[in-house]
Amino acid sequence: MSINLFDLTGKVALVTGGVHGLGMSMAKGLGHAGAKIVVNDRSSEESVNNAVAEYKSVGIEAYGYIFDVTDEAAVIANIAKIEAEVGPIDILINNAGIIKRIPMVDMEVEDFEAVIKVDLISPFIVSKNVAKGMIKRGGGKIINICSMMSELGRDSVSAYAAAKGGLKMLTKNMATEWAKFNIQTNGIGPGYFATSQTAPIRVDGHPFNDFIISRTPAGRWGDPDDLQGAAIFLSSKASDFVNGHVVYVDGGILATIGKPSNED
Repeated sequence: MSINLFDLTGKVALVTGGVHGLGMSMAKGLGHAGAKIVVNDRSSEESVNNAVAEYKSVGIEAYGYIFDVTDEAAVIANIAKIEAEVGPIDILINNAGIIKRIPMVDMEVEDFEAVIKVDLISPFIVSKNVAKGMIKRGGGKIINICSMMSELGRDSVSAYAAAKGGLKMLTKNMATEWAKFNIQTNGIGPGYFATSQTAPIRVDGHPFNDFIISRTPAGRWGDPDDLQGAAIFLSSKASDFVNGHVVYVDGGILATIGKPSNED
């Protein structure tokens, strides 16, 4: 297999919410593989500008736009703007997302709907409008950022689990409808990663830190850069016959029921 199969030189990749965290790490991977990176934020010009500066500081050609991925009119207008100013979108990563940790019996309908709107409806909105151009041009790559909650439940994340479970099935249906147009639609399901948000609990002796390390066959938290390989693969020619899958980058958590209490 030629390494050229993973070359993204000249491709334009839109990574929604790619202004920080795991989205930024995946976008950097695509950028280092040659892609031009486009990121968005829904309200903060400062966060967009800071992200673009960060990409450029490591030699990546990057652009930033402000729009809300749940607002279809804004999505349509900004896709047109991106394609006019940067180029046709070859790769879409639906990364923007939110979570509300509220026990189900205490959760207001409005909170549940807010999570569904960002985590499930926005990938539908952005994908269908980007896909129209991909269909005309004869191909493209769409990656939906799913979750282990696409497969498992957990306390206090009912809306998130419902959205991510739905996103897994939406991914399969996108592949079903669009594969004939040479569009490959797949997902990435991150496990537990070492980010600034998890830093306070990633300390020896913290119950959740100990749980994650013991529950993960790899025996560690993920490094955000661990997501780059999957993102590059699913964005490149190397995945031209891969459709409708979710690649779980989780250190093996979903592969095992866990260790019995009598095992080290």
